[in-house]
Amino acid sequence: MPFQLYKSGQGRYVRGGTAIAAGLVALVVCYYVWGLLSRHVPDDFAYKVYVVYAAPAVLFAVLAGVTAYYMNRPKAGDFLIATESEMKKVSWSNKAELVGSTIVVIVTVLLLALFIYVADNVIIVALARGLDLW
Repeated sequence: MPFQLYKSGQGRYVRGGTAIAAGLVALVVCYYVWGLLSRHVPDDFAYKVYVVYAAPAVLFAVLAGVTAYYMNRPKAGDFLIATESEMKKVSWSNKAELVGSTIVVIVTVLLLALFIYVADNVIIVALARGLDLW
């Protein structure tokens, strides 16, 4: 039985984005496994090259297969299709609102960081002088 995508014409963008994100996660995991194997497999091991490179490749293939299997299940497929249809209903901000909101967030974060910096220094000075704050 050939592989057939569940409701293939629907949810194309969300499924693609989910597949790309899962692929990036799988690549990070495989890179981590490769690093572990390259450090911990002894250099005098005859098949080190095969173990260090083949194991992460097989792991990536398995993770890709598991991702494809679970994304193609009816429950997950319907969820992704519904997510894409709901995202089409969202009223997105225009450029002026986006810039204004971004400036507000950046200023708020900077003010909060300044407050925490000042409070931290006040506490450090008070503790250094042996003052009882409580």
